[in-house]
Amino acid sequence: MAIGVKVMKRPEREMSYVRAALKGMALTFKHMLQPKVTMQYPEERSTADERGSYAVAPRWRGTHRMLADEQGRSKCVACGLCPQICPANCIKLVPGEDEEGNRYPLIYEIDEFRCVFCGYCQEVCPEEAIHVGVHFENAEYSRDRFVYDLERLTSQTHQVSSLWDPADVRGQ
Repeated sequence: MAIGVKVMKRPEREMSYVRAALKGMALTFKHMLQPKVTMQYPEERSTADERGSYAVAPRWRGTHRMLADEQGRSKCVACGLCPQICPANCIKLVPGEDEEGNRYPLIYEIDEFRCVFCGYCQEVCPEEAIHVGVHFENAEYSRDRFVYDLERLTSQTHQVSSLWDPADVRGQ
């Protein structure tokens, strides 16, 4: 495949850039007269019913969440698939086993700073225990608060992300 190069001739006489400057100023004044669309975020939030809202997409991948069973324990069986599939190597899992032979995680941590929010951990989980959610407000004052342990992951209550909708064949 050949690369096409467009050769431009330089102007041979001096040019005045007044016309270009006037066009730029006209565009600026046009934008000054249009209504403002700035949302003052922490105080003002968009809702789903307002026109032109800034709602988060349902496939947004944000902060992780661990789902729990009826007894309040995490659904994770410590199979070890999520740390293996993670491209950022941000999941730390130490498996354990109780007296009846049921596996559970002794330590389950996700470093949200290292995470690339790809959603592979959610896709590979056989028990559908770990999910990426639609939560995006996760500001903290110290870096160690971004390492989410099992207790913090199970206490998350935000909605989970729908990474793929079977009704939407093209994925748009």
